[in-house]
Amino acid sequence: MIQLGQINTLEILRETDHGIYLVDEENNEVLLPNRYVPESFKIWDKIDVFVYLDNEERLVATTDVPYIMLGDFALLRCNQVNDYGAFLDWGLVKELFCPFKEQAFKMKPGGWYLVYCYLDEKTERLAASSKTNRFLSNKDLTVKPFDEVDLIVSHPSDIGWNVIVNRTHTGLIYKDNIFTDVSVGDKLKGIIKKVRPGNKLDITLGQIGYRNIEPNAKRVLEALEDNSGYINLTDRSDPEAIKDQLQMSKKSFKKAVGTLYKQRKIELKPDGIYLVNS
Repeated sequence: MIQLGQINTLEILRETDHGIYLVDEENNEVLLPNRYVPESFKIWDKIDVFVYLDNEERLVATTDVPYIMLGDFALLRCNQVNDYGAFLDWGLVKELFCPFKEQAFKMKPGGWYLVYCYLDEKTERLAASSKTNRFLSNKDLTVKPFDEVDLIVSHPSDIGWNVIVNRTHTGLIYKDNIFTDVSVGDKLKGIIKKVRPGNKLDITLGQIGYRNIEPNAKRVLEALEDNSGYINLTDRSDPEAIKDQLQMSKKSFKKAVGTLYKQRKIELKPDGIYLVNS
């Protein structure tokens, strides 16, 4: 069955003046217009295409890969707004429509918005919604503490940043766990730090406990190598200075330094840290 809004692997059935027709295992056909037809091909060759509806609401295929597919999230630019809603650039000739009722905030041309791509049941068209939370649920969690997860930065709050977890759940990264600049739409890796009552997920961008030592120790080594074997930080340094130079907390810094010192990779002096044999 041809999947609307997804990449399909189809066979070339026949050539026409308008392009080539592709077919699936159930003999459903879709047109690949001339502009996307490869220079050389043979009947029954297989080809990967994205399938959506054209301006006349007909199924059409393209070899272009959109910025977002059905059931996914992405940060898209608004190209124009009319009386019915906004039209977003998703990398295809026909823009992706976001009706006013699906806009968390009124969209404006030139603005960038985190949206979810869904199938409108009434029109059977692909559409976008910036009300992303309604497509997420923490009722039945598929993650547990210490799991590594994929994150998409959703929107800020007074205490941190809300994130989309594994494209399924919502989570929160607290401000004191953020040591680098983040923006809406950023894709990051994180760790489930805690599951609070109500299945609320606390996320950390670093790793927890002993898991935190190795990556941060590596980061300190890289900083030393990038600065001729010396960095002007000590265990008395201000936490903000450590955050600015290494994008980690002072607690993580001290653990990393302790590990490297025990491994005799660094030398600690009153004015800073030196790489051994630098």
